[in-house]
Amino acid sequence: MIFGQDRHELRKAYADAWRKHVKGLPLSPLEVQISDVIAQHTEYHDAVTGDLDTDYTPEAGQTNPFLHMGLHLGIREQVATDRPTGVAKLYEALVTKMGDRHAAEHQMIECLAESLWEAQSQNRAPDEERYLERLRHL
Repeated sequence: MIFGQDRHELRKAYADAWRKHVKGLPLSPLEVQISDVIAQHTEYHDAVTGDLDTDYTPEAGQTNPFLHMGLHLGIREQVATDRPTGVAKLYEALVTKMGDRHAAEHQMIECLAESLWEAQSQNRAPDEERYLERLRHL
């Protein structure tokens, strides 16, 4: 686990990475990845620089910016490690098809989120083959 189980600790890592990025301070490799994702999501800059304890609920029509950015990081880690096996090739094909890495990640995030939700609701590990099948249909 990158930051532990504490929501505030996780969000603080995002805020710290962004603060260091904005100030031009040295960043760890992980902070570079985090700040890159934040930079691509200007709509979330206030969340990263504001109250880190804000609740974001679907019932209120809100997207959790930290969850969304975390899914981007998850996709990038999957692609870098090709885990599950074949995800990197599927990613490159989707990037070629869409012509945009960020847009391809957004498409993949939908599949990843669905797979994670399904696994959580059934109290089991994510089904990697089912996830890859969803990606193949993009």
